[in-house]
Amino acid sequence: MALWFECKVRYERLTENGLVKKVNEPYLVDALSFTEAETRIIEKITPFISGDFSISAVKKTRISEIFFDDSGDKFYMVKVNFISLDEKSGMEKKAANFILVQAADFAGALKKFQDGMKGTLADYEIASISETPIMDVFPIQLGMMKAGQND
Repeated sequence: MALWFECKVRYERLTENGLVKKVNEPYLVDALSFTEAETRIIEKITPFISGDFSISAVKKTRISEIFFDDSGDKFYMVKVNFISLDEKSGMEKKAANFILVQAADFAGALKKFQDGMKGTLADYEIASISETPIMDVFPIQLGMMKAGQND
């Protein structure tokens, strides 16, 4: 199971009207520790930023899974409640999970989520879907891993 860290990168970006603006953008990386997350985001973001930048924050997320769609340019957080029956009390229990979905729009996010959940035997309900400010996601690419190397 992946452990996702949100890393905020602070840098100066040139806007469309030619002004320089300081931004603090969130990215997700798959890592085993805070140190690895910071190292990976620096490695991944360096080719795309000219000039100085800093990592302003690194925090663990509660994301349990990500459904990717290369045609989408936004990321949506789906809070899904898995429903189970407590055998002792006979009451329904809901366990919240967070799934990130890449899509072009809200309708696409809902469809991608539903497609990703096909074949799931557990009962669930969607509690919420909201657009996130996440700019990009960097998973560990298992096919490219070598001994002592993450990607």
